Amino acid sequence: MTTPTSSRGRRRAPTRIERAAGRAAALQRPRVILALLLLLALTCVMLLDGYLRAEVGGDQRVRSNADSSKVPDSILNGGPVLTFRGGRATTVSVPDKTIALTFDDGPNPTWTPKVLAILRKYDVPATFFLVGSMVSRYPGIVKTMVAQGDEVGVHTFTHVDLSYQSGARIRREMEQTQLALAGAAGITTTLFRAPYSSETDAIDDYSWPVYEKLGKEGYTSVFVDTDSDDWKRPGVSKIVRWATPKGTEGASVLFHDAGGERSQTVAALPRYIQKMRAKGYTFTTISGVLQQQRAAAGQSAPGLGTAQQADALQAAQHRATGMTLYEGKALIAAVAVAEWALPVLSVGLIIVGVAVMGRFAMMVVLARRHHRQRNRRRFGWGPPVTRPVSVIVPAYNEKECIANTLKSLALSTHPIEIIVVDDGSTDGTSYIARAAAESLGMTNVRVIRQENAGKPAALNNGVRSASYDIVVMMDGDTVFEPETVRHLVQPFADPSVGAVAGNAKVGNRNTVIGAWQHIEYVMGFNLDRRMYDLLRCMPTIPGAIGAFRREAVLAAGGMSEDTLAEDTDITIALHRAGWRVVYQEHARAWTEAPGSLKQLWSQRYRWSYGTMQALWKHRRSLTDRGPSGRFGRVGMPLVVIFQIVTPVFAPLIDVFTLYSMLFVDFRAALVAWLAVLGVQLACAAYAFRLDREKYRYLLMMPLQQLAYRQMMYLVLIHSCITALTGGRLRWQKLRRTGEVGTPAGAR
Repeated sequence: MTTPTSSRGRRRAPTRIERAAGRAAALQRPRVILALLLLLALTCVMLLDGYLRAEVGGDQRVRSNADSSKVPDSILNGGPVLTFRGGRATTVSVPDKTIALTFDDGPNPTWTPKVLAILRKYDVPATFFLVGSMVSRYPGIVKTMVAQGDEVGVHTFTHVDLSYQSGARIRREMEQTQLALAGAAGITTTLFRAPYSSETDAIDDYSWPVYEKLGKEGYTSVFVDTDSDDWKRPGVSKIVRWATPKGTEGASVLFHDAGGERSQTVAALPRYIQKMRAKGYTFTTISGVLQQQRAAAGQSAPGLGTAQQADALQAAQHRATGMTLYEGKALIAAVAVAEWALPVLSVGLIIVGVAVMGRFAMMVVLARRHHRQRNRRRFGWGPPVTRPVSVIVPAYNEKECIANTLKSLALSTHPIEIIVVDDGSTDGTSYIARAAAESLGMTNVRVIRQENAGKPAALNNGVRSASYDIVVMMDGDTVFEPETVRHLVQPFADPSVGAVAGNAKVGNRNTVIGAWQHIEYVMGFNLDRRMYDLLRCMPTIPGAIGAFRREAVLAAGGMSEDTLAEDTDITIALHRAGWRVVYQEHARAWTEAPGSLKQLWSQRYRWSYGTMQALWKHRRSLTDRGPSGRFGRVGMPLVVIFQIVTPVFAPLIDVFTLYSMLFVDFRAALVAWLAVLGVQLACAAYAFRLDREKYRYLLMMPLQQLAYRQMMYLVLIHSCITALTGGRLRWQKLRRTGEVGTPAGAR
């Protein structure tokens, strides 16, 4: 079909096909972006979870034995509460016979509720210095804590030593914890306790500037008078004894409700409360201490009633409003998603990993069995097939390749007729085909022209025009070896065989992209076909080389235009009709693989999407009975699991690996990655051995795993999104170079 010429000075109106292609391209861009955004979102979820667990951005450094010459003596020798009212550093001590009970490192889903239950039972208030990441993971506990009347303070977001951190990191640690508190309980606080801090005499020249900075921002820093050292798990009696101040002194007492196994703390707490009350002590919060100090300065009564304690709490805790509240709720929601998604993904990835390794093992075992079975001296399909067959070559703008294709067929050792179906080419393909046949003296070539209707229509035209009962289908950019057709048709000696898949080889393998596809063809496609052959559920006969019983194709309604993968569609249809589909490894065809990433993306996108269409079209095969239902029972699940589900999740394995290398354990993650690569390399080496290929191409496999494989994953994800959103694709013609000339040259 020729393109009408536009009048001089006027722009030619786009054809219907061009308009449809333009609309398709416009629709695909958003789906590509959506696929990338989905992967990015999952990556962000994983990074957020890692940040919450201090795997990302964690800092385990703890400063000790630093000089304190720049810290005022009044602070070093002062009380446990440090304020900066009016810009001046002042410390406050806990009044005599008063305990400010404090807990660090929570909340913890196991121990904090038990501590809260004890405090509620004995009507004792406490101040909890909370880690922001834990608050965001367990917001319900914090909400209960605040509702119960306990007080909360900031203990940073990731429990890092702030003396090592930059000003930006310090600000981030504080702000993120405040957001977590706002989202969890609707409050913010002015109380702060630094991780790894103790008494005021431990303040050094590195941490003092941090306290000054936070004090000027309105924070009250809280230290310890008496440390229970419960984190050492010394026993209940020692915890109670170590937490008891001397004489009648008041104290800010430290316990922990998280950070480890806290059963001794839970057991010691009731005994400690009873002991201190028996000694005449009262319990208050840090805000209560400050309120008592102000009352003493005003010469009021030092005791605090319930209403006064509530007022004291209000002095430290403030209701979150505006953007702080909304951002806090958004943080809690994001963490909830991460907390739910990561375990699910982890289990899913373990299942995927086991499935992939199992597939490798199954492929190797069945491929070995297939190779031994088909290469035995006594093996045969039946009486040799010597009758002529029809070779159908659908061609659309194949001027670079069609002459080489015909030249290779001219050398065929099996009697053939050749039918070239020109599907409306505009580059003179039919003329070149006739000229090549004439120059080669080929009298068995027919060239049929039709208006552009697509590859399935061209193949159907060829099948209808075929003179013989066996038809071989090949692409217009493919070349056969002299023995290819003879090997390909021998399985038809078995009357149960309806179609035969040949061994497609990458001819242009001397480029990086070509070498990657060569590895994929040998390992992925041909090992798969050996496995599927033995399981009698071959999903696809490659368009580059396949043979069919003409009656079977016609009975199935011919090559369908319902999907973009007419080869997969017809293969499944033949299975459902009860025919057997086999793989003939010795029937080799050399094809020109895409030479650029853009063309490769277009081809694989069409393949993967077309496969999904074909599987959906034949979904009723799951309920077929007898031999015709074997594909539904065996082949359909295998294709869905190993060609759709596991590859969709496979990018996450790579993301997890990269994440582990960067933030968890580089050596362990690298060893795991190399182990998986080793398994894949061993499988590939075995596949190369079966196909008698040169091993040097396997040197490209590590790079293939790092680059090429990621692209294939994105293609599949893109195809899944297209399928889910109801998109449609047209067949896209790849640009050919004609560099695959003869089979010998290709090798």
